[in-house]
Amino acid sequence: MRQRAIRIPELQDRQMNFGQVINILTNSAKKPAKPKFTFIDLFAGIGGFHIAGSENGGKCVMACEIDRAARETYQANHKIKNFVEDITKVKAKDIPGHDLLCAGFPCQPFSQSGFKKGFDDIRGTLFFHIAEIIRVKKPKAFFLENVRHLLNHDDGRTFTKIKQVLEELGYSFSYKIVKASDFGLPQHRPRLFMVGFKNKKTKFEFPEKIPLKKTMSDIFGKPCNKTIGFTLRVGGRGSKIDDRHNWDRYLVAGKEYKIQPKDGVKMMGFPADFKFPVSETQAMKQLGNSVAVPAISKTIEAITKYL
Repeated sequence: MRQRAIRIPELQDRQMNFGQVINILTNSAKKPAKPKFTFIDLFAGIGGFHIAGSENGGKCVMACEIDRAARETYQANHKIKNFVEDITKVKAKDIPGHDLLCAGFPCQPFSQSGFKKGFDDIRGTLFFHIAEIIRVKKPKAFFLENVRHLLNHDDGRTFTKIKQVLEELGYSFSYKIVKASDFGLPQHRPRLFMVGFKNKKTKFEFPEKIPLKKTMSDIFGKPCNKTIGFTLRVGGRGSKIDDRHNWDRYLVAGKEYKIQPKDGVKMMGFPADFKFPVSETQAMKQLGNSVAVPAISKTIEAITKYL
């Protein structure tokens, strides 16, 4: 049976040198799809926002993270050239234009572990660097994440100030307490999500919850004494399983088990092949500092409908 020749008219109808053939074949190849939106990843940690944004067709044009070990993990997992360390040393005008500003800005000033110092703590003022970037670059939208304690910190005055600053910049402002368990992960992890749009008339709606089908038994691959796990923390001393402050010990198949980074990756919704080029202690700290990826991803999906 004779094999039928594949005809490429431009190649068959005229003589060409090798370079011309390569050019035609290259130009005929499908060009990379244009990103649906661009975003910056501030206080990026290990890149939970980066994963969520990429899942929704976005392109990260800048990331910022001051912690050296977290930067090491971020760069081991995400391709990005524009990576800066200290946001306080970057002029807002020098930041690339972007559609969506994402920032899980430092939560310690508003958490129990940070003694709830708020704007009296220098880290608390990092919010104002976010506001300055929004003022200068005017992205179409912002998505901020923090601990739920921020909502009631200082009798609500801290949250009111943040909302006021963003609205005075001309943006809408919506917020909601979202749990990791609202979007498929067996971990409570309540966090405050704040979303705003340059079009102040935007009536943003947060995504609907997804029924929880995965349990801690699924995380460990063995029967576990808890259906939904403890919120992963930044760290701290180990504790016995019956300690009221316990957060990292479970009964798995009838035996006491201390949670490991491989378990934390599943509890936070990171890809199975996520790499940690750091110690286990650092990996657990980084996971405890990160965001629940599915909850972030679903919220970004909802945001893109309004961009």
